[in-house]
Amino acid sequence: MESRLAELEIKVSFSEDLLEQINLTVFRQQQQIDQLVLAIAELRRQLQASLPEESHSPREEIPPHY
Repeated sequence: MESRLAELEIKVSFSEDLLEQINLTVFRQQQQIDQLVLAIAELRRQLQASLPEESHSPREEIPPHY
């Protein structure tokens, strides 16, 4: 009975360590996701700033043969 209890305590200890590692991994991944979201927002802002004020659709343009 005592050896079974010791074995269970060891398994619980390993499980707690694994859970802590997983939590740390998820935390780091969320930080990376947050950074990527900010980077994408900045790229979108830069793209919008670089676009001309009035965009014309191809249907509005006169074909070259006219």
